[in-house]
Amino acid sequence: MNTHIFILFKQWFLFGAILLLLMSCEREIIDLEPATYTTNPEVFIEGFSPGLNYAAFGGSVPTAFSVDNDVTYNNSAASMKFDVPDVNDPKGAYAGGVFFTETGRDLSEYDALTFWARASKAATIDIIGFGNDLGESKFQVSVAGLNVNNSWKKYIIPIPDASKLKLERGMFFYSEGPENDRGYSFWIDELKFEKLGTVAHPEHAILNGENQVITSFSGVSETIDGLISIYNLPDGINMAVNVTPAYFEFASSNNATATVDESGNVLVVGADTAVITATVGGVAASGSLTIKSLGSFAHAPTPTHDPNNVISIYTEAYPNQPVEYYNGYWAPYQTTLSADFTINGDNVLNYTNFNFVGIQFSAPTINASQMTHLHLEIYIPNPIVTGAQFKIQVVDFGADGVFGGTDNSSSTLTFTSPLLVSQNWIIFDIPLSSFIGLNNKAHLAQIIFEGSNLTNFYADNIYLRK
Repeated sequence: MNTHIFILFKQWFLFGAILLLLMSCEREIIDLEPATYTTNPEVFIEGFSPGLNYAAFGGSVPTAFSVDNDVTYNNSAASMKFDVPDVNDPKGAYAGGVFFTETGRDLSEYDALTFWARASKAATIDIIGFGNDLGESKFQVSVAGLNVNNSWKKYIIPIPDASKLKLERGMFFYSEGPENDRGYSFWIDELKFEKLGTVAHPEHAILNGENQVITSFSGVSETIDGLISIYNLPDGINMAVNVTPAYFEFASSNNATATVDESGNVLVVGADTAVITATVGGVAASGSLTIKSLGSFAHAPTPTHDPNNVISIYTEAYPNQPVEYYNGYWAPYQTTLSADFTINGDNVLNYTNFNFVGIQFSAPTINASQMTHLHLEIYIPNPIVTGAQFKIQVVDFGADGVFGGTDNSSSTLTFTSPLLVSQNWIIFDIPLSSFIGLNNKAHLAQIIFEGSNLTNFYADNIYLRK
């Protein structure tokens, strides 16, 4: 190439490169187009939609799902068939799995997942829905107890707030076990997301719609549960769906007392009162959590007894014996609920709406023949009212180790004011000889608390000692 021409070409190339660089520098970020994702609403229409994958749940029959070309809705080419196993099937205990995509879809323009279904017999599918992506499953929605029979019927699962489904991977999931120990088959066809426009009158709730009030302390965390969404469907039926917290917008009336994150996790941070509420798509949810924080928590005294002389039931200071439950909820007369909490690694039992409650450790029972005392500590957060009583019952199941046998024995002690005080740890260190109704201490299995005019208390450091 002529040297002069080469130099001109080189200069022109460099000038063009510089010009392009300057032009690219001047381009505003706002000029860039946002990434877009497919809005394809189809999941299974005569076959898999593009990019759809299937994965069976662990413990399920891996081959429970298949494509059926014989039993279809409205003479379509294919349907989804699910074979539920019999009890004790060696291939798996149930049928269950997830249909998901590797790349998310924008489902924000739809208001429901719809499908047609029928079964080989009348049955109730345990759980069915969408939003399970084998990962975080942040926006999961499901229906429990979906009734099917041997006739095709259209089913609708509403989307609580479709604006959140900009990048959804969980298209469909199901889980169903044997009914009356027998398996059966069900089919699903025309599975897709739709904009029906007839899913109406949404009602949402947190804490199952209850307005709960609790006494708490700085450092205590709570989780908002009991999340429900109810929709009126085109057939006039109200359908309740189970939803994950991400559909809810949680708010605290006083962030200096308690904060709440997008998952409904509440953290008490200071003294005073805060009310936790929520909305879904701008619609207020019924139910609330009022937190009355007393500020810093006074921990129960740390036990100092020799571990070799202790049989622990509930404490961090010593290894605990096997305990079946700390609140068995003995129907029909018990009203006591649990609101246990943890502060700085200190686990505390919290019994609310208290009338009586049992702690059971019968598998195995505890041989306390060498123990001399029952130790426990309680904290009563509310003022002591006239007639308040706190009863402690110790139960021995006898040599047969079962409740209701011929050799059971028990004994109860009753405590009143001035021993019962509020907002201070009350230390009980009771000689076992005081429980005069116990025939022996070789098969202890229960400690039962009963109260009168005492609705809430905390308990910690429950153990036997010598």
